Amino acid sequence: MITVHLRYEIDDAKLDDFTEYGKRWIRLVEKLGGTHHGYFMPSEGDSDEAFALFTFPSLADYEQYRLAAASDPECQAAFQFARDTGCIRRYERRFLSPVFE
Repeated sequence: MITVHLRYEIDDAKLDDFTEYGKRWIRLVEKLGGTHHGYFMPSEGDSDEAFALFTFPSLADYEQYRLAAASDPECQAAFQFARDTGCIRRYERRFLSPVFE
């Protein structure tokens, strides 16, 4: 199992746009075989930082998701939405292996 952790630097004046972006990707990750654990928006503290977590059964499954997303019209529209609104300034991606009791 592999969990992807995304850290976003967002435009805090465009939280509604970023929220819309996140809602789109929750559905798209699920559509393409992953389990999305949600987007985590600023509340207290830094107002320009948000996070997302989603899981795939393996790194190979994640790589298949990336290939599928590159040609999926809905995924491309979501990427374009972020570019058009400028709600994301930058992001970082980390790969994590969860530990369960």
